[in-house]
Parts: sequence; structure tokens; C-alpha cells
Amino acid sequence: METTLIILKPDAVQRGLMGRIISRFEDKGLQVVGAKLMQISQDLAARHYEAHREKPFYAGLVKFMTSSPVLVLALRGKGAIAISRKMMGATFGSNAEPGTIRGDFGVSNSFNLIHGSDSPEAAQRELELFFGDGEVLNWDRSLDQWVYDLSGGQPE
Repeated sequence: METTLIILKPDAVQRGLMGRIISRFEDKGLQVVGAKLMQISQDLAARHYEAHREKPFYAGLVKFMTSSPVLVLALRGKGAIAISRKMMGATFGSNAEPGTIRGDFGVSNSFNLIHGSDSPEAAQRELELFFGDGEVLNWDRSLDQWVYDLSGGQPE
């Protein structure tokens, strides 16, 4: 099982899309193991996006991400990172396929609704940035037996 970080960005929060987006992940079978509505500080945004510091869009990205509250999620499931990224769709809403979050809810090439970790290493780093000790929970869902084939002892 993998755990990934998802951020519903200011545009998703302001547009009232939080519930609809979370429902998509839960409908898919991913488990919400952490959630918090928060205002990202300049410092946290700078640390989160440090890899983009020298890129021309960095200042605008930090300004956008700190402009309004965001909803930060920890999602868990088998292949959660790849599944979440596929569900998110192409980076720019104008290029995202219908049926994806960005394809169904976005048209902007600047405001793209959602962030998701792109690798296990990024997920670990990002989860540590946004969640403190005890804020990402381990809990058993009774419905996992209907999400995954557990007959072999491991989720399939």
C-alpha cells in the first residue's frame, strides 16, 4: 500500500469542488488517511516548490498557493500515486481528457485545481512537509475486502 499527498489548490477550494474531488478518490477505492484545511505559508510553499525556484513561474505559483486555503489529503491504496495522477489528468486543464479531474473541472493553464505526488520519494517528502506525527492515520476499513482481492494475503 502506498500513501500519497494530494493538495486541492485554492481554485478547487474557492470553486467548492472539494467534496466532488474527494468523492472521486473514495469512489475509486483510495482511503483518506489524513486531511486538513489550511492556509499555506510563504515558507511552506517555498519548501514544497523548492525544485522550481529558478523557473519563471515560481513566484506566481507561490503567490497562488498562498492566496487562499487549500485542502491537503493523504490518500492510501495499492498504486495510490499512479492512480491519483491518472485521475488528475494532464497538468493543463485545456489538455486534460474528459473523465479526469482537470479535464472535467478545469480549462485554465495556470489554475489546475490539484497537486499530487509524482513518486514514492516525493510523497514521503511532501507528506512530512504537510503532516505532523500522528496526523496520517493507519486504520482498517471493513470495505477493503470489497475493494481489493485479499484472498492471497496481499491486496490485488
